[in-house]
Amino acid sequence: MNQVVGEGKTTMAGAREYLTFRLGQEEYGIDILKVQEIRGYEKPTRIANVPEFIRGVVNLRGTIVPIVDMRLKFNCEKAEYNGFTVVIILNLYSRVVGIVVDSVSDVMELTSEQVRPAPDLDATLDSSSVLGLGSVNDRMLILLDIEKLMASVDMGLVSLGA
Repeated sequence: MNQVVGEGKTTMAGAREYLTFRLGQEEYGIDILKVQEIRGYEKPTRIANVPEFIRGVVNLRGTIVPIVDMRLKFNCEKAEYNGFTVVIILNLYSRVVGIVVDSVSDVMELTSEQVRPAPDLDATLDSSSVLGLGSVNDRMLILLDIEKLMASVDMGLVSLGA
């Protein structure tokens, strides 16, 4: 069994770590290396003429951070913001962006054998930002390419490779 040791963590060779979070009944995963911090939800300052899923901005230690409600982005039912609602602060191509999720679950390590390609759903879903589906025990994770999602035309929050 090959193991790679780095930054104080031991992981299986070829394995990647994902921060998992919930939106309704679905569980998603994003690359842990893109996560800067996790914060409790605070109401952002609204900005005029932006898509509804961009809830506004917050001032994070002098940095203005756009906040994206992932429920609205993924056309889920609107959520009530409560004590479990969190904002995952991401660092993507030197741009800081926050995403609102229902709750953060944990950090999971997945090997390439545990990840399956995303199904081709034609025009019903833009799966270009879905890396694949991760499977651990009885859990199914939708693994997102968060950089590609935030750089999509309707988001325009980061530039790929900038």
